[in-house]
Amino acid sequence: MTKIEIDSVDKQYRQMDGNSLQVLDDVRFETDENDFLCILGPSGCGKSTLLNIIAQLEEPSAGSVAVGSENSPTDVCFVFQEPRLLDWRTVRQNIEFALDGKGVPKDEWNERIETYLELVGLEDFVDEYPRSLSGGMQQRVSIARAMAVEPDVILMDEPFSSVDEITARNLRSDLVDIWKDQERTIVFVTHDAIEATYLANRVLVMSHRPSSVLVQEEIDIDRPRSIDDPELVELAEEFVGQLETRAGATT
Repeated sequence: MTKIEIDSVDKQYRQMDGNSLQVLDDVRFETDENDFLCILGPSGCGKSTLLNIIAQLEEPSAGSVAVGSENSPTDVCFVFQEPRLLDWRTVRQNIEFALDGKGVPKDEWNERIETYLELVGLEDFVDEYPRSLSGGMQQRVSIARAMAVEPDVILMDEPFSSVDEITARNLRSDLVDIWKDQERTIVFVTHDAIEATYLANRVLVMSHRPSSVLVQEEIDIDRPRSIDDPELVELAEEFVGQLETRAGATT
């Protein structure tokens, strides 16, 4: 189980006109072990940039990021908005590709593929090609692929934004079940306050750009949760109110 510590992170980009665009401004937070943290914020505020920095796909302009400890290598996997499956490979072969890339011994492949496809309810589709699956099923495969390499941390960038709401509800419920079963640290980016409040142990509300942390709040609503629970809806509306208040103060 792995903790993430973000300390005073800034991110700036050099624009074509030579000016600097600041995206992140003094972002600070940390996760607990086996945490489910949702990062909530408006589109374009830098949520995906923050995930990229945690994944070491980008470097911060200032500040520090620590994932796990120096003495214990930490494996991080990314689930994107789109499934990003290889259309010319079967479900099995897509997962094998990830296992091979992570150096997982071949004698473990079959067991892992069976285990994680069963977790997402797709064990009967192991030899199908992605194009024969629905969008929601493809995203389940991408989650199984990430889980199969058994990472310490899973970063998820609005993974349910491209599916219909009924499918998204099922995927959210499945994800919570998998997280409880597998005990991974998950950092999940969304602009949907209801989604964040339903999923998370703790919600981090980010401001408009340049983005900083407005609110960090524990979600003390018992699981299993209902997305229509009045307490959950009220808390989600409070998060949206924080964003609206901050946006009004800067206009």
